[in-house]
Amino acid sequence: MRRLLPSLACMVLALAACGGNPGGSGAQDPIKVGLVVSLTGNYTPLGSEDKKAVELAVEQVNAQGGLLGRKVELVTRDDKTAPDQGIVAYNQIKGEIDALIGPVFSNSALAVEPLAQRDKMPYLSLAPAQEQVEPIKSYIFVTPALSSMYAERYLQYIQAQGIKTIAVGWDSKSAYSVSGHKSMVELAPKYSVKIAVDEPYETTNSDFSAMFQHVRDSAAEALVFWGSGAPGVTAAKQYVASGLKTPLFLTASQASKLWLEPMGSASEGMTVQSAIGVVGDHLPAGKQKQIIDQMAKPYQQKHGYPPPQFAQDGYSASLLLFEAIRKANSTDKTKIQQALESMDLITPNGRFRYSPTDHSGLSPEFISVNTVQNGQFVPTDWAKEQLTKTVTASG
Repeated sequence: MRRLLPSLACMVLALAACGGNPGGSGAQDPIKVGLVVSLTGNYTPLGSEDKKAVELAVEQVNAQGGLLGRKVELVTRDDKTAPDQGIVAYNQIKGEIDALIGPVFSNSALAVEPLAQRDKMPYLSLAPAQEQVEPIKSYIFVTPALSSMYAERYLQYIQAQGIKTIAVGWDSKSAYSVSGHKSMVELAPKYSVKIAVDEPYETTNSDFSAMFQHVRDSAAEALVFWGSGAPGVTAAKQYVASGLKTPLFLTASQASKLWLEPMGSASEGMTVQSAIGVVGDHLPAGKQKQIIDQMAKPYQQKHGYPPPQFAQDGYSASLLLFEAIRKANSTDKTKIQQALESMDLITPNGRFRYSPTDHSGLSPEFISVNTVQNGQFVPTDWAKEQLTKTVTASG
């Protein structure tokens, strides 16, 4: 027995030198965060903004000493805006990462989700599709406000404006759009709103004249258009050219320079939703504005333009993950998952309150309804009043 003691002592010292981890991962080994986003394909503009924001968050946390005394390292892969490539990208890195962020394309996010759940990989999705968290999957969390929340926020605004009848255009090939349309149809009666025109289209559609004619022939007082990427620009340009007087309401997928720049002056006066962080300059001083500025100012300095909707999502996901690792005091995946389920954190997207029964964490109150003024998104008077109440209540 005495002969064993020196050996045990040596083993303890060896483990201490390795950070106490029998697997041999040293205390100085980096914490590896996987990032799967669209860097090629139709959603490249969205994924590239997510990547810039996550990189900024990693730079900032490493400048502050990292997490648990270790640097954070980003392991990035391209899903090529294709669900099958999202699966390939995830499988390439799953063995070396401690947690996953992405994808931004809802169809890819839904393809990766069952794999992450199977592998018990903490996964913060950058896509807003409802199906990701209904029903709850223990390791799957969503960072953007869900499509249903954007639908409800618009209905709240529509009701406040005294609008009774609307038209809805939606992309039948986009999980984000399908989910948003479904929620809008289900929630419309709650807000005493009737849908007079319910018109699907496909992502590849390049002619929206038939949709606009159907709206013109109806009693609709507004057209809510659900679409991501190219259709958002194409439809908005054709709307202007059509001379349709029914107001066009666009969702948060258009809340960036990627839509504003190609639209130019034609976007003036249009109504566009966004996450609260996009309109941070219009918020009262407080914790919410402080967190938004923590991201927005260095992002603007680095890239020459304000962080768009998609960047807000990537940065918020990073803050949530970093805080979960701190709370867990570990990179153990189960402990990170448990920490996320008890999360209460203010991010540029708003205040998240994840729980075992809520893996979206946000509420519609953190969504702004804006108009375009001089090439900028400006909250409507209604949104300013609502957001002020929200940020005051949330601290």
